[in-house]
Amino acid sequence: RIINLGGEMCPETVVERFSKPGRQMFNTYGPTEATVSASLARLEPGRLITIGTPLPNYGLLVIHTETDKGLQILPRGDTGELCIIGPGLSAGYLGRPDLTAEKFLANPWSAGPDDPRLYRTGDLARIEPDGQVVCLGRTDDQVKIRGFRVELGEIEAALAQQPGIGTTAVLLRKDDGIDRLVAYLVPAAGATDEQLAPATLRRALAGKLPP
Repeated sequence: RIINLGGEMCPETVVERFSKPGRQMFNTYGPTEATVSASLARLEPGRLITIGTPLPNYGLLVIHTETDKGLQILPRGDTGELCIIGPGLSAGYLGRPDLTAEKFLANPWSAGPDDPRLYRTGDLARIEPDGQVVCLGRTDDQVKIRGFRVELGEIEAALAQQPGIGTTAVLLRKDDGIDRLVAYLVPAAGATDEQLAPATLRRALAGKLPP
């Protein structure tokens, strides 16, 4: 009757496989540092997979931290680091004051006694115009190629949205001394040769990603 998913990113193939009339599917998100689940999304076939909106007593922010001006909150549609606020945040890491200071920061947008701090999740995300949060992978998936910073998780997310694609993995590989971005994929059930053709996928990604 109800399926709750969580723990790792949900591929579209899972939603397609287990959806049926009368059954509800939900995607939950939240690390241990936030006392686990902090958001919830209703999943439906053919719709963008998100981690939804914050549960009661939680808030989700997308921030940009690489600035001399301190933390900056990003507008909807921009990609940055996902942060969690609310009274469910833990006090920190036992015996690790250095890591606690790095991950748990004073919340400059605090609205009261329940959200004085924020937790930097280390996850990349963006907030859609309707408020749904899309998780794009880890910030430590960022690589540098030919002087550009590239988020591997963002490429994986764009590739996973294409017809015929199941799960994906993108990495930076050096071939004959030349850095190249290489994508690996697992086809979805029923995928056609045309859907999986490199030229087809390159054209599709060119509409969403920089060259």
